[in-house]
Amino acid sequence: MHDVNDEVHNSARELAAVIASHGEWLYTEPRRDQTIPLRRGEIEVRAERHRIWLTCFGEYGVQIWRVVNWDWTEVKLLIQAEQRAGGVRVNLLFLPRATAAAALEVIAAERRERSRKMAELVAAEMPGFVVERASLSPGVGSGQPGRYARIVLNEKGRRRIAVTGSVADGGNASPDVLLSGAMLWFNRLKDLVGKPAFTGLRFVGLKPMCDVLERRICLLRESLRREIELFELAEDWTSAKRRTAFNAGSLWTTKPPLIRRPPEPIVSETAAAIAAQAPDAIDVTRGGRGETVRFHGLAFARIRQLLGKEHVWFGIDRAKRRVVTDRSLPEFGSYLDELREHRSADTSDRNHAMYRGAPENWLESMLRRDVTQLDPGLRLAPIYAQFRAPFDPPSVPRPVDLLALRQDGRLAVIELKVAADREHVFQGLDYWTRIELHRRWGTIQRARLFDDAMIADEPPLVYLVAPMLSFHRNFSALAQSVSPEIEIYRFDLNEDWRAGIKVTRRVRCN
Repeated sequence: MHDVNDEVHNSARELAAVIASHGEWLYTEPRRDQTIPLRRGEIEVRAERHRIWLTCFGEYGVQIWRVVNWDWTEVKLLIQAEQRAGGVRVNLLFLPRATAAAALEVIAAERRERSRKMAELVAAEMPGFVVERASLSPGVGSGQPGRYARIVLNEKGRRRIAVTGSVADGGNASPDVLLSGAMLWFNRLKDLVGKPAFTGLRFVGLKPMCDVLERRICLLRESLRREIELFELAEDWTSAKRRTAFNAGSLWTTKPPLIRRPPEPIVSETAAAIAAQAPDAIDVTRGGRGETVRFHGLAFARIRQLLGKEHVWFGIDRAKRRVVTDRSLPEFGSYLDELREHRSADTSDRNHAMYRGAPENWLESMLRRDVTQLDPGLRLAPIYAQFRAPFDPPSVPRPVDLLALRQDGRLAVIELKVAADREHVFQGLDYWTRIELHRRWGTIQRARLFDDAMIADEPPLVYLVAPMLSFHRNFSALAQSVSPEIEIYRFDLNEDWRAGIKVTRRVRCN
């Protein structure tokens, strides 16, 4: 009889063997649209509960994926994966480092061909237009092929239209990366001297991408919305049909899932004893698998119940974690001393892993303790970190860094960055949409997220926060593309924020 579990284990062994066959890989991280190097020892494959799990220990921390399917062509390893059962599927691309140059050229050729095909499909739906150019966006690094089509359609010398869409494997990409890149590209085209002028921008994508883009575009300035249209690709890329005009009112017609107020955290005696060693720096979070103890936002200890017995692991490097025992207790104490020394604003070694790790979590932990450092008008508590607003259609929404309430009843969606991120504005817009939907339907009020405080009958505010030199150079241009009906504020922090948060500038940016 065919054993599904045997098939899973065999597939996992084959995938592990492929990864082990090359010492280094180039890994395309789908959400950041960046390619990073990984040694084979930093990629782990295991079979568990009839599923294959892939773990990458990369530059941006540990990522765990459930493998849905995979394909190895001797040139590239393509893995279809999701971060939880039924979640959003993405395509993870791994290229052997030794053959990366040849593999990248193969991928570039594939993407150029898709760009050409996309151009033909859209031109077929726009009588009078011909394809003037079909190329790729710049890659994220030297020699890297772009992930997005850059197409120009020309209407007999009278006007030109810019067209873009994802041409990466599977068509999956970050809508915010696509949208922000396209807006900047379109602005540059409109500034070009010469004729014919560019009078419109078209986005092309599969239905899931179009659905998300439509929600974002509805919230742009009206003058900009009039220049944009969406074309939905057939799954087999045989046609591209124009979608209906944007209707911002449709964003609020579907009742969202209920919100449940998170239960009051119950901190175990063990976690409380650890936190007491540095109460101003250590906090405890609880998840489905147990407790995580963090020092200025850096997870350094985990507490789990196994077979009715409590176990504690410590260490920021997963491969070097130790179990706390009577014998290792002095070592655990020394580890805490290291955290006090290196996870500190006045450390002498700013290259130390304890100092450099999880900087956004560090900033978040400081604001969680006193969010009035950012805005004195905010309530101190409750405040919600990494808040997930349930959303239809079902998806895995990115969590809001901080959700807070002002004294005047206005909700505040707070998105934190410590390094330049071009998608800062549209990420904030995504969070605003989700929270505003729940506000309109009253689910936040009914869940009593903020106790008995009344939620004002006004849209949330968006606070985009970063050190003053860490806003992306195109931040202002992208912020200006958003409808002024959505209040977006930029908060510039002092560069030495670890020593204490000071707001050096607060400005309405749209």
